[in-house]
Amino acid sequence: MSRRLAPTLCAFAALAFSALLRPGFIGEARADAVSDFYKGKSVQLIVGYGPGGGYDVYARLMARYMTKYIPGNPAVVVQNMPGAGSLLAANYIYNLAAKDGTVIGTFARNMPLMGVLGGNPAVKYDARKFTWLGSASSYEEDSYIMWVRKDAKVQTVAEAQQPGGPPLVLGGTGEGATGNDVPIILRDALGMNIKQITGYPDSNAIFLAIERKEVEGRTTDLSAVRTNRPEWLKPNSYMRAFLQFGRATRHPDFPDVPTARELAKDEKSRSLIELAELPYVLSRPFVAPPGIPADRAQALEKAFLDAGKDPELLAEADRLGIGVSPIGGKQAVALIDKIANAPQEQRDYIRELFAKSKADK
Repeated sequence: MSRRLAPTLCAFAALAFSALLRPGFIGEARADAVSDFYKGKSVQLIVGYGPGGGYDVYARLMARYMTKYIPGNPAVVVQNMPGAGSLLAANYIYNLAAKDGTVIGTFARNMPLMGVLGGNPAVKYDARKFTWLGSASSYEEDSYIMWVRKDAKVQTVAEAQQPGGPPLVLGGTGEGATGNDVPIILRDALGMNIKQITGYPDSNAIFLAIERKEVEGRTTDLSAVRTNRPEWLKPNSYMRAFLQFGRATRHPDFPDVPTARELAKDEKSRSLIELAELPYVLSRPFVAPPGIPADRAQALEKAFLDAGKDPELLAEADRLGIGVSPIGGKQAVALIDKIANAPQEQRDYIRELFAKSKADK
């Protein structure tokens, strides 16, 4: 009997071995394992700001389409976690969130910069060690703009740079938020007279403060204005674009509005501005906690990039007035390394600016 079975058993063994050697078999097995893990589960997407702002809009858009591309098609559920300019969310994702691939998140574009520069005891993460999915926008189609009321006391950049003149009064959120740091960079590098009123809980609160004339303006993305205050873009609006940041050239929709680089008074100032603008390629960063299983990390990054190319998502983004130009995790880490390798003098200067942002609250 055993002699008759031996050829059959050998045949089965050979068949099984050939299946293992078949191209794609291991990848298929891994894909099945990822699909089995996510099936019936939900993925939590942490947003470091309150509902309605630019980061929230991008997060909810990506959530609707990522579920289509993650193996097993788990629901992607958005949870807002505002606080400290999204530093609360960044610390949570890195240290406390589940490291099994069921939590991802998005936070301010300058959170990686804060992590690389060091010197802030509130930062509890290593920016390189997040599981990077990428950025939903590389800022090709966007611009970070200083928006100012048309009835503000200061009407031109030259007036804002006049020593002893009235300040531009801008609103900001918590420590480390881009809306706080950029005005300080403009103040120090360009000599602009700016006063910040910080501590607003989220972006919508600043929009309301401007409408109530508590402050005269703010800095925020063009995409966020298109989504939340499209009336600002109309010719008869009470707001106007004052200055552009985060771009090497003027946005085509604002050819008469100067960039910060154009206004730099010397090479040192221009270099500092360029360093501070590097994070804008990471304009809408998406990460998972460090240490999640490699196959799930790979699946999440692929789902993120595939969602960002989905024709239906791109059509919806166009209707919302936001740009989607995704980059992947490797590009994100390479950019962080570029910031880390900037001259020490420049990094020290930007770190001091962040400290001023905290002190000016």
